[in-house]
Amino acid sequence: MDKRNALRAGAVSATVTLMMLLSSPAMALTRDDGDDPGAGLSVGQTLGLYVLLPIVAFVVIAALAGMPWGKKKK
Repeated sequence: MDKRNALRAGAVSATVTLMMLLSSPAMALTRDDGDDPGAGLSVGQTLGLYVLLPIVAFVVIAALAGMPWGKKKK
């Protein structure tokens, strides 16, 4: 029983190692057809896109969710 488990563990480890080696980014510097990367973002653009925009979206969604829709008169 232990021999079979050890064999199975070895096979899984070998398979995972092989898959990791095959998926390594060795060809990452080779451009594909149609690959046309644009210019990079500045620090201000990066902060605006990944910090300010999500905060503004959160505030707008929270404000809309917190609005009293159709208040009933007593």
